[in-house]
Amino acid sequence: QVQLVESGGGLVQAGGSLRLSCVVSGRIVSVNDMGWYRQAPGKQRELVASIAKYGSTNYQDSVKGRFIISRDNAKNTVYLQMNRLKPEDTAVYSCNADVLGSGAWKFVSYWGQGTQVTVSS
Repeated sequence: QVQLVESGGGLVQAGGSLRLSCVVSGRIVSVNDMGWYRQAPGKQRELVASIAKYGSTNYQDSVKGRFIISRDNAKNTVYLQMNRLKPEDTAVYSCNADVLGSGAWKFVSYWGQGTQVTVSS
């Protein structure tokens, strides 16, 4: 059983910062790509940022220069440092990871339950 658990969401004023964390737990052999997605009310889920196992990153244009994704492979944890937040960043943020579980023969994409981020103007 593999689980992803996010933390760090909340309410913040525009211009403020939040740091999201997502821990992958369970019987894990390896974790490849990890990423953060968000879904605002009435909108489709979108990729915010992703990070490969050895550190290469990819960002949505709207968050470049404001958000930083990082990971700690020893802890199977991915982070999203969000700075200079804007009201349009308000959404449910979910983490995703490609995980090879114990006894599995291929990587499987797992999702966390999501954490609410609300940015007030």
